[in-house]
Amino acid sequence: MPLTATEEKKLITVVIPCYNHAQYLSKAIESVLNQTYPHTEIIVIDDGSTDNTRAIAAKYAGVRYVYQQNQGLSAARNKGVEHSKGEYILFLDADDWLYPRGLEVNAAYLQQMKELAFVSGLYDYVYIQENRIAAGGHTVKSDHYKRMLQGNYICMIATVLFRKKIFDEFVFDTTLTSCEDYDLYLKITLKYPVHHHSDKIAAYRIHKQNMSANIPWMLQNALTVVKRHQQTIADGTERFDYAASHRAWKNYYCKKLYKKLQSKQARPTTDNQLMLLKYSPKLYLKYLPALLSRGLKSLLKQHAPIPALRWLHKANYIKRFTPPVGNVNPGDFLRQSPFSTRFGYDRGGPVDRYYIEHFLAKEAGCIKGRILEIGDDTYTRQYGGSNVTQSDILHIDNTNPAATIIGDLSQAPDIPDNTFDCIILTQTLHLIYDFKAALATCYRILKPSGALLLTTPGITPIDQGIWKDTWYWSFTDKSVLRLLEDTFTGGTIKVNALGNVYTAAAFLYGMGLQELTIAQLDHQDPHYQVIITAKAVKG
Repeated sequence: MPLTATEEKKLITVVIPCYNHAQYLSKAIESVLNQTYPHTEIIVIDDGSTDNTRAIAAKYAGVRYVYQQNQGLSAARNKGVEHSKGEYILFLDADDWLYPRGLEVNAAYLQQMKELAFVSGLYDYVYIQENRIAAGGHTVKSDHYKRMLQGNYICMIATVLFRKKIFDEFVFDTTLTSCEDYDLYLKITLKYPVHHHSDKIAAYRIHKQNMSANIPWMLQNALTVVKRHQQTIADGTERFDYAASHRAWKNYYCKKLYKKLQSKQARPTTDNQLMLLKYSPKLYLKYLPALLSRGLKSLLKQHAPIPALRWLHKANYIKRFTPPVGNVNPGDFLRQSPFSTRFGYDRGGPVDRYYIEHFLAKEAGCIKGRILEIGDDTYTRQYGGSNVTQSDILHIDNTNPAATIIGDLSQAPDIPDNTFDCIILTQTLHLIYDFKAALATCYRILKPSGALLLTTPGITPIDQGIWKDTWYWSFTDKSVLRLLEDTFTGGTIKVNALGNVYTAAAFLYGMGLQELTIAQLDHQDPHYQVIITAKAVKG
C-alpha cells in the first residue's frame, strides 16, 4: 500500500521512554533514523534514569531529550504525547527496535482508512541470550474489542501507530504499573474502529530485565484492567466475553509460566508456585514431580507458598504442616460478622448443646426424686423420666406460667433447706450477678447426697437480646472448681472443660451443630473451653 507524495509529508512522532536502558537506546534510535518513511521526529523521555541515557540521546542530532523524575512508563508516554508535534504517534520501548518499513506500512493504512483510531501489525521475538528469533502475534480481522477482551492480541506497542487526536480523549493510566497499553487498547477499540494487519513492524527484545518477565505481576495487572472494564460492557454476549477474558488471561499466563519453569527459565519462587496453584492446580500438579525430583523437599518446605504446603500436606507429599502466624487459611471465617447471631439455633442447633446434653446423659442417674430446674423442666423430663417424683421450676418472676417457684437463686430464703435430690443448673450461673450466693443457695436446698449438675459458658458469643443486660460472667474449669470447693465443703466435686479450637470458632461464628462432625466435637483441648460442666454432691 504505497504512499503518495502528499501523504508522506505527515509527521510521525516516535516517543522512546527510557529508564536505565542506555545500553539499548542507540539501536532503538537508529532504527527510527533508518526508516523508509522520511518525516519523523524522535523524542526520548528519560524517566529518571541514573545511567548515561542523556549522553546517548545527545549523540544524535535532532533527537529531542526530555527528563522527568521517575514516574513510570505511563507518565513517560503521556509526557511524550505532550511534547509531540506529529499527526501520528508511535511508542517504541528503548530496548526494542523498528524494522525499516515499519512506519511506512502503518502510515499507509491510516492514510487510506481515515476512520481508524490506530493501526497495528505483527513483530518478532528476539531472544538475546538464546540467539534466536520467533514470530510473534496473529492477525485479527474484526470484533477487535471482543477479541481484545480475550487477550492482548497486539502485545507489542511499537507495532501500533496512533492518530495523535485520539489522545485528546484518552491517556495512559498512571495508576497502572503494567498493562497500561492493554487498558488503552480496550478503551479505544470499544469506541472507535481500528485495523490489525499481518505485516511485521518491529522486533521485541527478550532479556532478563523485561518487565514482562514477572509473570504473576503481569497476570494480576491484566486481570485488574479487565475488571475495570466490566462497567463498560453492555449486552449479555459481552458479559460472557468479560468472564472468558479472565479465563483466557489465567490460562495464557499459567501455560507461559509452566513452560518457563519446566525449561528452568524461571525459578520456582513463592509467587510463581502460588500463581500456578491458585489458577491452574492441574499444571502445578504436573510440575510437582519435577520440583520434588530435585531432592529439595526441605528447601520446598522453606520456600513454597503456604497454600502449596497446605495442599501438599493434604496430598501426603509432606507429613507435617503447621501454618505460620498470619498464614492460617480462614476460608469462610474471613469476615467481620458471624454466620448467625442466634447461637446456631437457625443452623441446626447450638454447638454447646452437644456438650451440655452429653454431660446430662452421662449423669442421668442423679436425676431422680425431687428435681429443681431453672426456666423449664425440659432436661428433667428428658433425662430423669420416671425416676422423677416431683419436678419444680424456678423462674425470676411470674412471667413464666410453668414456674412453681418464683425467686432469685442468689436470694431465696423461702426455699426450705434440704429440699431437692438434684438441681439442674444449665447455662444460668453467668447470668446471676452474685453467683457465689446462688451456689450457696444450691448447697443449702439440696438434700444430703443430693447433686448439683452445673454447666456454664467458657468461650461464647454474648447475647444481645433478652439476656444482654444480665450477661455478667464467663468461667473456666479452674474458677468453677474453686467456687464449688469453697461452697460444697465435705462433698465430692468433678469439673470438666469441653471443646477445642475448631468448635470454639464454629460456636463464635454461629455455625449449627449439624455442620460439625462427632470427631470434631469430641476432641477436647483445655486451651479452648467452650463449656464447663460440673457435678457437685453435697456431703
